[in-house]
Amino acid sequence: MDLSVDFAGVKFKNPIVTTSGTFGFGREYSEFYDLAMLGGVCSKGLTLNPRLGNKPPRVAETTMGMLNSVGLQNPGVDEFIENELPYLRGYDVVVVANISGNTEDEYAQMAEKLSDAKVDIIEVNVSCPNVEAGGMQFGTSPECVAAVTSAVKKRSNVPVMVKLSPNVTDITEIARAAEAAGADAISLINTILGMRISVVTRKPFLNNNMGGLSGPAIFPIALRMVWQAAAAVKIPVMGMGGVTDSDDAVEMMLAGASLVGVGTACFSDTYAPLNIITELSEYLERSHVQAARDLTGKVVLN
Repeated sequence: MDLSVDFAGVKFKNPIVTTSGTFGFGREYSEFYDLAMLGGVCSKGLTLNPRLGNKPPRVAETTMGMLNSVGLQNPGVDEFIENELPYLRGYDVVVVANISGNTEDEYAQMAEKLSDAKVDIIEVNVSCPNVEAGGMQFGTSPECVAAVTSAVKKRSNVPVMVKLSPNVTDITEIARAAEAAGADAISLINTILGMRISVVTRKPFLNNNMGGLSGPAIFPIALRMVWQAAAAVKIPVMGMGGVTDSDDAVEMMLAGASLVGVGTACFSDTYAPLNIITELSEYLERSHVQAARDLTGKVVLN
């Protein structure tokens, strides 16, 4: 079956991409299988300078998911370009670089560096605090999303994909703002803000008190937002959030996604992305659908 997808001008051999923050830079997983079997690998979130992240504990298990408050621990964009990108380039796989910044200029600087380094796509994480606006998240304001998108586009010669935060009132408003500012694609959703408290210590499980909820528990919310956003824009969409099997992937595509991100599922099943790819092909054959891309947006509404 034809699993190939053209996404913002980039050719993917299949629509399954490992999501940022769940796959590191691919080295650990490459000990189990050939990364070239994936459609794409999205890097751990990168910042302009190295970050140690938040103090532990910064991960907590929840029913059907997990909370994390890792705090963007990463070696910095220059280290990624020098040591991690060449490693990923050893595999025939699309490389997506995820970036986070405290200011528009930080985003723009990283975009220029990564663009010059020839990553395939830059994914702009707008779920981070804008220090120039008192710590408000970029992703909660259409104006901020548009400003960051525009700044990145001016310094990039590779496609720019904006990763949207679900912690907003109207996801379509944010999606349209990214598109209007020149985004080549959008991805959603990022984690949903959550919390757990120990009944023994009466303290939150996470040192940072709150963290991002991911895993199967958020899938219906992610699916709804992907459907809404895909209907609101004309640029392609990568859907993610709680995807664990091929049925979830098919649902995401029917809702309007061209690519599907697999993240937290990798922690409980190392081979989850590969299983989804295999099962997606089997689904297409059973359903007499010639190409995976033919599923995108084909939900039959009531």
